[in-house]
Amino acid sequence: MKSDRRFLVILNPTAAKGKAGLRRAELESLLDAAGLDWSLELTERVGHAEELAFSAGARGFTCVVSGGGDGTANEVVNGLMRAAAAGGPVPAMGTLSIGRGNDFAYGADVPDDLRACVETLARGTTRPMDVGLVTGGDYPQGKHFCNGIGIGFDTRVGLEAAKMKRVHGFMAYVFGALATFAKWPESPLVRVSFDGETVERRSTQINIMNGKRMGGTFYMAPRALNHDGLFDLCMSAEVSRIKFMGLMGRYMKGTQEREPGFRIARSARFSIDAPEGGLIVHADGETICVDGRHLEVECLPGRLMAAYDPGIAR
Repeated sequence: MKSDRRFLVILNPTAAKGKAGLRRAELESLLDAAGLDWSLELTERVGHAEELAFSAGARGFTCVVSGGGDGTANEVVNGLMRAAAAGGPVPAMGTLSIGRGNDFAYGADVPDDLRACVETLARGTTRPMDVGLVTGGDYPQGKHFCNGIGIGFDTRVGLEAAKMKRVHGFMAYVFGALATFAKWPESPLVRVSFDGETVERRSTQINIMNGKRMGGTFYMAPRALNHDGLFDLCMSAEVSRIKFMGLMGRYMKGTQEREPGFRIARSARFSIDAPEGGLIVHADGETICVDGRHLEVECLPGRLMAAYDPGIAR
């Protein structure tokens, strides 16, 4: 980022169940104290952050800052990628860790603390960031993502967690998991193809990750890097309800690959088929489909520049 940097901060006031909006005054004070040239706009509806990010370069901003959770970051990435496709100027991306899970920020080497996030923006250190493209389901035209894709159990947990009105953060995912365990639908037959290899099995949980973590504490791909041109696959076999309860602790430590039946791989492209249907899929927490049959997932290497803290080693 250049010395004449201009920051557009897109703040989602509903992120973290409304807690992000309550930090506006604190955020503005930190931005002023850092001496940044900034403007702040609040999102008003679903898709608004994407619209604001899409137009930011044309309005002279050199960095678009996502102020919210993974859903806000997803919209910002989609807006910046639209700007790139349109041939317009594409600002760098910054991130503030003020959402519920902040999983994208974690994998992008962005600090957890808001003050440290602003200091990261002020330092102006950036690097290329890979962007994902998933095609299929409700998005036959394709949808970009920044952190990762979940198929199966964690998508159901996210949908259940979103229903929680009085429970927030990690505990929302805990209760969402309990609700999912109570229902425990049959795992779909899935065929995943990559680099000339095909893995076919019934699978309870599949993740294709650009970042490391989902749900605030589950390390789906602890060694993933969002700037290496590859995605990390973590695919379970079909397991029982009781067995998967035990696996939750493994996911929280990132050691699930030691368990029998897991397939771990890295590739720039994955093709996913469910011959009998039944794929329930999210990308960055946004629903892609609830009964899909076919998806294509592609890593677009280094498509955006992103601010990060080089002192963080995760």
